[in-house]
Parts: sequence; C-alpha cells; structure tokens
Amino acid sequence: MKYNTIDTRLFIKNRRNFMDQMKPSSLAVFNSNDIYPISADSTMPFEQHRDIFYLSGVDQEESVLVLFPDSPKEQHREILFLKETNDHIAVWEGEKLTKKSAFKTSGIKTVYWLKDLEKILFELSTQCNTFYINTNEHYRATTETETREDRFTKWLLAKYPAHSVAKSNPILQQLRSVKDKIELDLIQKACDITEKGFRRVLSFINPGVWEFEIEAELAHEFLRNRSKGFAYTPIIASGNNANVLHYIENNQQCKSGDLILLDVAAEYANYKSDLTRTVPVSGRFTDRQKAVYNAVNSVKKEATKLLVPGTLWAEYHVEVGKLMTSQLLGLGLLDKADVQSEDKDWPAYKRYFMHGTSHHIGLDTHDYGLLHEPIQANMVFTVEPGIYIPKEGFGVRLEDDVVVQPSGEPFNLMGNVPVEADEIEELMNKD
Repeated sequence: MKYNTIDTRLFIKNRRNFMDQMKPSSLAVFNSNDIYPISADSTMPFEQHRDIFYLSGVDQEESVLVLFPDSPKEQHREILFLKETNDHIAVWEGEKLTKKSAFKTSGIKTVYWLKDLEKILFELSTQCNTFYINTNEHYRATTETETREDRFTKWLLAKYPAHSVAKSNPILQQLRSVKDKIELDLIQKACDITEKGFRRVLSFINPGVWEFEIEAELAHEFLRNRSKGFAYTPIIASGNNANVLHYIENNQQCKSGDLILLDVAAEYANYKSDLTRTVPVSGRFTDRQKAVYNAVNSVKKEATKLLVPGTLWAEYHVEVGKLMTSQLLGLGLLDKADVQSEDKDWPAYKRYFMHGTSHHIGLDTHDYGLLHEPIQANMVFTVEPGIYIPKEGFGVRLEDDVVVQPSGEPFNLMGNVPVEADEIEELMNKD
C-alpha cells in the first residue's frame, strides 16, 4: 500500500461498535471484493470492499471477517480468514498478509487460512441462531455485477436455511456516517493532497492546453503524495462541457475566454475527498462570469452554515433552493413570474441548478448515511452548488468537504484551497 500505517485502534473501535448492535447469538460475515477481469489475463486494479476495510483495515483480496460476540470460545469472537501466502505468490505478486502482520493491521488475534473457512464456519453455525449478511442498500446503488459478497450470501443461505437472517447494512449506514478522529485525519490528508494538485494546475492552465493534460498534472501530484490517484473519475470540463454534469471525456482543448470546471480530488488510504473549482482559462473572469461565480460562492457559504446537528436532509435542500433562487433573480436568470408559477416538485431554480447540494463522504465518495435521520456531529458532507448556463457557454460549480461540529459552523477540510475569484486570478497571473 502507498499509504502510511493506520492506527489499529480505529478498527478495534469499529468492530466493537458494530458488535454492540448485533442480536444475541448472532454471527456476521464480511467478504473482500473480487479482482475483476477485463479480458484475456488482464484485470482491473483491486479495490477493497469498504465494509471489511472499515472493520479490519485489511486491504487484500480473498479475505473474510467473521464477528461472533457471543461465541463460547473467546478466540472465535473475531476471526480473519486470509489467502495463504507462499514463495510463488511472493515472487509473482509480492508478499501477502501473514497471520502476524494481519494482527498488526487489524488487532484481530485469531487468523486462519481461507481453506479452513467452511470447516470452522460449520462449527460456529451450531453455536449461533442468526447470520448477518452484508447487502448493498445505499440509496444510489445500481449494482448489476454479482459480487463475492453476493455469491457467499447465496451459498450461506443455501447451506444453513434454518438460521435466521439479519442485515448488516443498516448498522453500517449509521456507524460509517459518523467519523472517528482518525478517519477525519485521513480525509483531511486526502484533502491536503487535493489542494496540492489544484495549486499545481493553476499555473499550468492556459489557452491551448488540453483537458487531459490537466488531468495528467493532477495525477502526477496525487501519486507523488502517496495517493492511489483520483477519488472518482475526474471531470475536467472547459467551456460548454461544464454543462454536462458528468462529463469525463476530458479530450477538448481549452480556449481563451472560457471557464474550466475541475471536479477532481484525491483519495488517501481508501478515504475520499471531493473538490470542485471553476477557473478562467485565460486567468481572468469576465464581469458576467465573475458575477455568476460569486453567486455560486455565496450559496456555498450560506448552505454550509445550515449543516448543523438536528438538521433534516430534505429541509436543508429546501433552504438551499431559496438561497439559489435569490441569486438567480439577482443574475437575471429568473424573474418573479418564474418563481410565482413554479412547480413545487421542480422549482424554478432547478432550470440552472438541477443536482443536490450535499452528500456524505468518507470511504466512498457518496458515503453511507441514512438521509431520513437528523444530521449529527462528525458527519462529513460535500457542499457543491452550481449554476449552469448552456446559452452562455459556461457553467460554475464550487465544492468543499465539511465536518459537522457539535455547535457552530462546520469545519471546512478544504479551507486552504483557494476559492475567492480575486485569489484565483491572482494565483493564475503570478510570475
């Protein structure tokens, strides 16, 4: 792994919090992700399933975590099953976790090789009444590929049909949405790496540069700071490309007078950051561009103040809609008649700002979090308003990552990343 060692206390605490919410006489199983094939003998880079990582720190394929807090054998209350390493694997793939190094990573004392899973699981099955299975219930999930977790669940339920079944996901949705101090430090590290990348490209962007060249500069900076790279597919959208919300082609040349929207951020130790900035290709905003930019920045600042404990998700977005409507009226993009006759299910401001303002962020870019429950301290959210004007050939989005505080305004993890229009211009025109 490129990242530095994570404090084991995080994973010990996460497991304890999860097991505290399990039913009596129950057992939970978590699987690593597959290494997904491309074609021939090619594969995609391995990405660990975030849940087993959250609970163990194990960042390796073919790993299984079993939690059985009521086990009559103390050594079976937390178990890791790992792919057994050997000299051949060490030569071709590099060393895998040993039992000793797995304990150092996770704090789990009992480690078996994966070949013993079925035998030991049979013994455990005679001592428990309920299996917790790990299904993906994220509100944005649209998974079509059968995962390793899915295959294991099918096998488990067929093998042990008399056991009761419970779901891990509701517990994880609550636990993962509220961050530990160690997690906040890891997200801050990802944000700091992102800041370095953004500052690097401010002096690189000029008329004639290609979007993919900017992408390359960012990748260089991220990798040299111990990141695996981008936290999500980068959006580097110049001119009217910014009005395509998920533009990822990044294959156009940047033109004088255009704006370029950069929705790009680094990951660190599997934790994500998420940043958007919009800058002038020529180093100076036009008066109209700056007016729209400042309107978006104003909404971002005011929306951030609303992210306090007890706030309800739906009500937050209604209030942000009011902020955006006021700015659009000031820009002449809406008039009072538009607002008075608007469809309440699709307000007038949605013509220019059609996406949500915030989402949870953590181990996933769109992280776990139950949207019907009140916001809590130490949740981390993006704040990302935008105004998109295809007829004028540009769009503006600005985005930061903030930590909800017990009282007062959220703490901005991207607080050191330039955002004011005058500062952007100053940095882009520095000799």
